[in-house]
Amino acid sequence: MRVLQVSEEHGRYVATMAETELPVPRPGEALVRVAASGVNRADLSQIAGRYPPPPGESEILGLEVSGTIADTGQPVCALLAGGGHAEYAAVPVGQLLPAPRAFDLVSAAAIPEAYITAFVNLALEVGLRRDETVLVHAGASGMGLAAIQLAKSYGARVAATTRTAEKLPALTAAGADLAIDAGREDAAATIERCWGPDAVDVVLDPVGAATLPGDLRVLRPGGRVILLATLSGSSAELDIALLMKKRGRLIGSMLRGRSRDEKAQIVARFGNEILPAFETGRLRVTIDSVFPPERAAAAFQRMRENRNTGKILIDWSGVATPGHLRRR
Repeated sequence: MRVLQVSEEHGRYVATMAETELPVPRPGEALVRVAASGVNRADLSQIAGRYPPPPGESEILGLEVSGTIADTGQPVCALLAGGGHAEYAAVPVGQLLPAPRAFDLVSAAAIPEAYITAFVNLALEVGLRRDETVLVHAGASGMGLAAIQLAKSYGARVAATTRTAEKLPALTAAGADLAIDAGREDAAATIERCWGPDAVDVVLDPVGAATLPGDLRVLRPGGRVILLATLSGSSAELDIALLMKKRGRLIGSMLRGRSRDEKAQIVARFGNEILPAFETGRLRVTIDSVFPPERAAAAFQRMRENRNTGKILIDWSGVATPGHLRRR
């Protein structure tokens, strides 16, 4: 089968299609013929050598796919710890979800990583309640737009930030009550001006060092800050006295490194509680762009340059299937 191999040369990504053996599913896995794979910032970190896959997982890039189970043809989407940017992937059965019938199969690849990450943090880590207020940083990312929609579905009030003015309408379209251009205004000051001091119950923060002081500034007493990534750096000055005064909680969260058993429990609950909302249209995905594997370097570069609003997908559906695996 063919897989994507991506490297960085002189500040630009170079992607090639390499031939390798089909993955052999282990007990508890299914072989999926990939229709599309999602591009994530975790891919960029792995290319840079900063984010290797967990022990025993595929070294191939890619954390989410849609496709069909090779043996049955069942349409699915799936969360992976690696191996998604390829024609086929061996997927733990507990991390498979039925692809929503309301979606074409390629679009279904935009669900797993973004929405399950949002679900894990809003529902499981902090137990978001109706009428709480949520601040979502990097709100125009795939995960950010998913988090806005999911928080609104729980009955929360949502503020969201982006550093690109052109992306503000996407935040509003996703349901944000307050869309903030963090490239031109101080997000904490804007929230205070519009909603008063100490207005935020939950902060979903993939930015890190640059936004943490403002997170604490707007946090309501007893509030929670979830740190998901370190886009602006991993070292930050922490006002411990303010954290204590507000009885705040800082929560570090990562999905990829969780055990397969834990992921299976998360995916099962997501499938029961959230997946039906895609069929009714209550939740939707925002797809920025779709690239064929031959143009994958442009997809990765687009993400690196922060030009995407929503998900970037690699479309494998046009790649010819080996004859011995074609369905008869």
